[in-house]
Amino acid sequence: MNHRAGNLALRTLALMAGLFFCAANSFAATPFENDAAPIPQNQIDELVFARLQALNIPPAHLCSDAVFVRRVSLDVTGTLPTAAEARQFILDRSPDKRRVLIDRLLARDEYADYLALKWGDVLRIKAEFPINLWPNAAQSYHRWIHDAIRDNRPWNEVAHDLLTASGSDFENPPVNFYRAMQNRTPSGIAQTVALTFLGERAEHWPSNDLARLAVFFANTGYKSTAEWKEEIVFFNPAATNDGALQGAPRTAVLPDGSKVKLSPDQDPRAVFSKWLVQDPQFARNVVNRAWSWLLGRGIVHEPDDFRADNPPANPELLAYLEKEFVSSGYDFKQLYRLILNSTTYQLASIPAGNHPAAAENFAFYPLRRLEAEVLIDALDQITGANEKYSSAIPEPYTFIPDNLRSIALPDGSISSSFLEMFGRPARDTGLESERNNRITAAQKLSLLNSSVMQKKIEASRMIDFQTSSNRPPAEVATGMYLGILSRFPTAAEIRTASEYFQSGIGKRQAAVDLAWALMNSTEFLYRH
Repeated sequence: MNHRAGNLALRTLALMAGLFFCAANSFAATPFENDAAPIPQNQIDELVFARLQALNIPPAHLCSDAVFVRRVSLDVTGTLPTAAEARQFILDRSPDKRRVLIDRLLARDEYADYLALKWGDVLRIKAEFPINLWPNAAQSYHRWIHDAIRDNRPWNEVAHDLLTASGSDFENPPVNFYRAMQNRTPSGIAQTVALTFLGERAEHWPSNDLARLAVFFANTGYKSTAEWKEEIVFFNPAATNDGALQGAPRTAVLPDGSKVKLSPDQDPRAVFSKWLVQDPQFARNVVNRAWSWLLGRGIVHEPDDFRADNPPANPELLAYLEKEFVSSGYDFKQLYRLILNSTTYQLASIPAGNHPAAAENFAFYPLRRLEAEVLIDALDQITGANEKYSSAIPEPYTFIPDNLRSIALPDGSISSSFLEMFGRPARDTGLESERNNRITAAQKLSLLNSSVMQKKIEASRMIDFQTSSNRPPAEVATGMYLGILSRFPTAAEIRTASEYFQSGIGKRQAAVDLAWALMNSTEFLYRH
């Protein structure tokens, strides 16, 4: 612990104790939940609440407006609301303001940035070993995914383009789907396809089932060109990547057991893609991932582990979302809108009871630590700082502007010491479990005591703004609570902060200490 940070920590212990005491005593009151009983708003709620009633599990209260504006902003855009946005929403008396906010967030550029980050994890968008897309291909691939999300392309079309892509990895971005995998044998490709598009781990399938799926990728060829690092993916009817499949029959068996005829001049990937995007499991996989990203866990959990002995917690809910997704034309934004407007999504994070099955049946919103990229962006938004990134591959394509946010990084190989420490996934496998959001001792010490964190706070534009005039301590504290926690402070918190501001430490130093305390609080570090 450096001397300056050590003194700061000692000075703020009393403040921290007061803030945490106030938060603990008010957590079940107005700042975090409404007193009104939750009322079903759509079919999602009917199905969830019916399940809860059958299990005798009481649902939580609705979350407060302050919690909602922060939660939905983080879940949809990976971005904290500003103090002005939080204040305006909390004070708005319009009965449909939550619906309006949802629509506004879904229209923001950050929606595509953040969802491209989510799909980038699944699709393994990464330049360096062991994926080796190389920086220019990785950034082109990311841009293609980002633009598909921004333009709200039907997700079945996106999947079809990925599965049937051929050509140069530099000129045709979706070709990189076949390059972003460690095992390029037919069985290796089949495993990646099953994980990505079916949410199934095919390495645990019976060997015959995996071999049948591999037939559809046996004619996928790769070749290099005279252009450095360029690679061509193509349909090669004369050869396979696996000698054991050279004499494979032209009658192929799809994962659902149906048989199809493959002519010698027909790319089997196109046959498989046509089947896949019409199969219910494709839609179930997508809606289950979307649900897990918004509600903290899949209806099937883990969200990429569909199997017979891992049934959905609410089969009727999964079937309903699948049906709605298909009938909407595979509209991912509409799927998000449907979930976000449900009472189930808007429940408080405070359980109404202690039933052991409450979490898996979505009786409350789960506490989750902010992802590494979202957390550093939040810290930089509050302080006005910029994260510094680097890449193991020093090429011009890895140049990152200072003002680029972490959620918009196009390549999993571009990183920082903060992102690595806070559990950013390696993107080696495409498994959701690669991302580690568990808080560690090293993370706590970094936030509490690192010189980098201290410098960010001391140079904060928020603190400069709040202390640049003769604002009374209560007003300064209110502005900082809104900017950091997206809510108004309670009366007890105002009293604690005001006493600290009047302790003789100095207005600016008191504001620095308050910011430090709030940024190290569980309330700031977690979605709730």
